[in-house]
Amino acid sequence: MACRQPVQAAIAASLIVVCGAAVAQMSPDWGKREFESYCATCHGLGGTGDGPLSRGYLSKAPSNLAVLAKQNGGVLPVSRLYASIEGTTAVGPHGTRDMPVWGTRYRVRAAEHYVDVGYNSEAYVRVRVLALIDYIDRLQQR
Repeated sequence: MACRQPVQAAIAASLIVVCGAAVAQMSPDWGKREFESYCATCHGLGGTGDGPLSRGYLSKAPSNLAVLAKQNGGVLPVSRLYASIEGTTAVGPHGTRDMPVWGTRYRVRAAEHYVDVGYNSEAYVRVRVLALIDYIDRLQQR
């Protein structure tokens, strides 16, 4: 009987390690999901501006998001990127925005889901935009 406890402990420890690795692999990459759902159609899966809508459907080519840090002295311009995605700043010096303003869309989507429960729409938007920026940072060609 004393021999069974170390065996059971070893089995339990092995299960914890295996299950922990499986859960880590299954945990969602929210930024990647956001990018693939909302950005890749124009910017492409690699962020280089070669998405399926970039050819023939847009009047202006999408930015190459993979070189933002390189163009900014090796530092991703997080504040500028955040303001552009969230919609607090215009993308260009004239005319309307070509890129959708996701901050507004996120607020509307949150309002649809959180009808009976109070929520902080600014926090909801902030989390989604920051997850997206984190993923764009991982796409950078350094």
